[in-house]
Amino acid sequence: MRLIATPTFRAASAVLFLGFLLPAVLAHGGDENMDMGDSMDSMAIDGDEPSPGAEYPPSYFTHPEHRGVLVAHIGFMVLAWVVVLPLATMFSLTRSRYTLPTQFIFIAINALGVLFSTIYNANTPDLYPNNAHHKLGWLVTWVLSVQVLVSLLGRVAGAFNKKKDGDHAGADAMERRSFIPVSHAAMDEHHRLHSGHYSPLCRHSNDSGQGTEPNTESLRSASFSSTPEPLSSPTAEPRHKEYAEDEDDLEADLPSTPRAGVLRNLATKIGAKISVRAWKVLMFGYNFVDRTSMILGFITLCTGIITMGRFFEGRQVFTGLAHWIKGGIFFWLGVLTLGRWAGCFGELGWAWNIRPKSASKRWIPSAEFTESFLIFFYGSTNIFLEHLGNWGGEYSFEDLEHISITVLFLGGGLCGMLIESDRIRELLNTTVASTIDERYSDAHERELALEEPTTYRFSMNPIPALVILLLGIMMSSHTQESMISSMVHKQWGTMLTGASFARGLTYVITYLKPPTSILPSRPPTELLAAFGLMTGGILFMASSGDTVEGMIHYNLDVMFMYTVTMGLVGLLMAWEIIVIAVKGWAARKEAGKPVGVRFYSA
Repeated sequence: MRLIATPTFRAASAVLFLGFLLPAVLAHGGDENMDMGDSMDSMAIDGDEPSPGAEYPPSYFTHPEHRGVLVAHIGFMVLAWVVVLPLATMFSLTRSRYTLPTQFIFIAINALGVLFSTIYNANTPDLYPNNAHHKLGWLVTWVLSVQVLVSLLGRVAGAFNKKKDGDHAGADAMERRSFIPVSHAAMDEHHRLHSGHYSPLCRHSNDSGQGTEPNTESLRSASFSSTPEPLSSPTAEPRHKEYAEDEDDLEADLPSTPRAGVLRNLATKIGAKISVRAWKVLMFGYNFVDRTSMILGFITLCTGIITMGRFFEGRQVFTGLAHWIKGGIFFWLGVLTLGRWAGCFGELGWAWNIRPKSASKRWIPSAEFTESFLIFFYGSTNIFLEHLGNWGGEYSFEDLEHISITVLFLGGGLCGMLIESDRIRELLNTTVASTIDERYSDAHERELALEEPTTYRFSMNPIPALVILLLGIMMSSHTQESMISSMVHKQWGTMLTGASFARGLTYVITYLKPPTSILPSRPPTELLAAFGLMTGGILFMASSGDTVEGMIHYNLDVMFMYTVTMGLVGLLMAWEIIVIAVKGWAARKEAGKPVGVRFYSA
C-alpha cells in the first residue's frame, strides 16, 4: 500500500482548494464603488473628504485600551504563520528530522498568540459581533494541532520512514516493519524464565534482522540466540524492541529526557493500536493540511485585518468577498509563479523545464492547463452570482458588464484547455498528416516529416495571460465613486497588465529557445510576472468599498497603500525563495548528500 504523497497530488490539492473557494466569489454588481452608472459629478473632491467621527464606527484599529496586548497577538501570529509555518511545511514535505521540532515551535508561538488574543478579548468590548476571525482562528489552531499530533505518532510508529525501498512513505512501511517480530511461543518461554521485570526484545544495531549478517542473532535464530549465556548475565536482560524509524530522526524529534521517553512510549502504544487503513486516512489528511496550511493561514490573517477594521458588515460582505477572494487568488497565483521560477513542481514540468521521464503513463496537466481550468471554473460558476448583490432587483447594464467579464473568463479558460489538449492537437494535424503517404514514398523521409517540432515539448499558451491582461486594462479604466477608489483600481489593474506582458515575454523567450533540460530554466521575466501578480492581488483586495472608505476616514494617501504593498511584496518574494532553498537543503541532508555539491550530478 502506498500513500498519496505524489507530485500530482501535491499539485491537485492546491488546485482543488482554490477551486472550492471560487464559487464563493460574489458579484461586483452590488458594490457601490464599482457602479459605472454614477455621473462624473460623483467623483468630486467632496467624496474624498474624511467622514465625520460620529458616522464612522469605532474599530480595533483605534481602540485605546490594551493596545500592547493586541500588538503582541499580531506579532506572535505573524511570526508563527508567516515565518515558522512555511519552514515546518518544507521540512514536513521532505520528511526531515527537523519537522517535529519546528512544528512544536509553531504550536508554542501560536499558543502565545492565542493567549494574548484571549486576554485582549476579555478586556475589550466586542466591536465586531459574530466575526469570522475568532471562529476560523480556533478552527485552524485545532487543525494544525491535530496535524502535529499525527506527525508525532507517525514518526514514532514509522509512517514517515524514508529509508526503505521506493520513495513512498506510509502505511506499507508500518505494515512491514513497525516492530521486530517475536513469536508468541518465544514470548511465553521468556515469561516463564523471567517472571520478574519484563521489557520487549531487541536486536543489535549492526543486525538488520534479515539473517544476512555473520555472527548476528538473526542468523542464529528467529527468536532466541543459540549462544549459551547465563540467565543472570547483564547481556541476557531484555532489551527494547527497535522501530522502523531511524534513530537519528527520533533523537532530533524527541529530546533524550525521561519525560520524552514517557511521551515516546505513549505515542508508540497509541500508534500500535491504529490500523493500516486508518493510517492511510490520517496520512491523507496530514498531506492535505501540509499543502493547504499556508493558504489557511493567509485566510485567517485576512479575516483578522477585516475584524480589526470592522470591514464588510451587513450587505457589504458581498463586495468584501468579491474583492478579497479574487485579490487573494491573484496573490497566490503570483506565489505559484515565483515558486515555478524557483523550481517547484519541476517533476511535473511546471518549472519552465522539460518534464522528467516517468515510469507512470498517467496524464499530468500542464501549468497552463491548470491556469485555464481555474479561469474556466471561475467564469462558469460566477456567471450566476453577478446579480447576487442586487438580488430581487432588475438587471442593469452594470450587471451585464460584469457578466460579460465572466463570459470572457469562461470562454478564455475553455479555449486555453483545448489548446493544451494533445488529442485536439492531433485532430488539428489530421489534414496535413493525411497527405504524407502520397508525397513521401521513402519511410525514413516520411518519419522525418512527421517528427514533432521542438515547441511541442513545451507549453506556450498565452490565453491565461491574455485574460488577465484584458481584466487589468478594463479595471484600470473602471469609473469609481471616488478619486481614491479610481486610483487604487488603476494601480492594481496596471500591475496585472504588467504581469501579463511579462508572461508574454516569457513565451517569446521559450519559443526562440525552448528548454532542453529537466532543470528549471528560470526565465527572468517570470520574476516580473510574480511581482505584478502578488502586488496586484493585494491592491485588488485594498480596492473594496470599505477599505477605501477607511483610507479616506484616516486620511491615508492613495500612495501609502501602494508603497507599503511594494515593500511587503519584495520581502515576501525574498522569504519565499529562502523557504524553497531551505526545502532543498533539507532534502539533501536527508538524502545524505553534501550540501555544497551538486545534488543532481552523477
